[in-house]
Amino acid sequence: MVVGSKQAQSAARRVLALSHALGEGIVWCPRKHALYWTDIQSATLWRHFPASGKLQHWKLPERLASFALCEQGDYLLLALASKLAFFHLVDGTLHMLHNIEPDLATRCNDGCCDRQGRFVFGTMHEPVDSPPDQAIGSFWRLNTDLSLERLPLEHVVISNSLAFSPDGCTMYYCDSLTRTIRCCNYGDNLSNARNFVVIRDHAGVPDGSCIDVDGGLWNAQWGAGRVVRYRPDGQLDLSARIPVSQPTCACFGGSALDTLYVTSARQGMNAQMLRRQPQSGDLFALDLGQRGLLKPRFAGISQKNALGNP
Repeated sequence: MVVGSKQAQSAARRVLALSHALGEGIVWCPRKHALYWTDIQSATLWRHFPASGKLQHWKLPERLASFALCEQGDYLLLALASKLAFFHLVDGTLHMLHNIEPDLATRCNDGCCDRQGRFVFGTMHEPVDSPPDQAIGSFWRLNTDLSLERLPLEHVVISNSLAFSPDGCTMYYCDSLTRTIRCCNYGDNLSNARNFVVIRDHAGVPDGSCIDVDGGLWNAQWGAGRVVRYRPDGQLDLSARIPVSQPTCACFGGSALDTLYVTSARQGMNAQMLRRQPQSGDLFALDLGQRGLLKPRFAGISQKNALGNP
């Protein structure tokens, strides 16, 4: 990986003042022309319509770690802290699917759909009274028939950076604490897991990622106040500054998919840090002249499944 990179000429602009503890998982919906994201620690799902400025939110019974839009109607597939569930945006009903790692000190974390419409997500170590430090988390896949399988990848402390190449044949993922984004050959089976990027400047750790039309991977780097683009060969191509130190996740949105939206967090920041970075936890946007790819929708929901017993 090269050390240098181009610096983005466009400055990040604040879209919404939110003061989220842990904003994450942002997704653009072209059907609604809206952004969805979660504030994990407040167990709240958010939706924003940039054209009108309308802002909505839904309180959930557990922390919402990540989610996917569904092919069917007004449903989302949620990765709550301890389980997967369908959520109906119109009436607010939840339909539980699977408990996740009930015997481990973990919770769900990052997740997104592959190009076949299957939901891939990871878990993370979550001890009661100390920082996460045990590699007991895993990566899982919810198939379109609603069966669940653990992917044959190494265990992790904090799963993150899940994304898929434009052709769907490469999966990106990481354990944030290793400062390394990895990738593997992807399909019904996985193979050739390898390092994609090693972050050597120790300024930050890899968090959420998204993919552009040219196969570039955009990664929000917690602690470094930046979103960076890596070429498909792993070369560092561009770095865009965010006016807070803890950006968490990025996605392309807007009618042309040419606006990069970035969530952020204030979790773990003391009063002095917040005075220096008062916009921590807000939502930002960058206009970088690059078009992104939509995150795929979950393809497995059916009317029968969705309207079963909550």
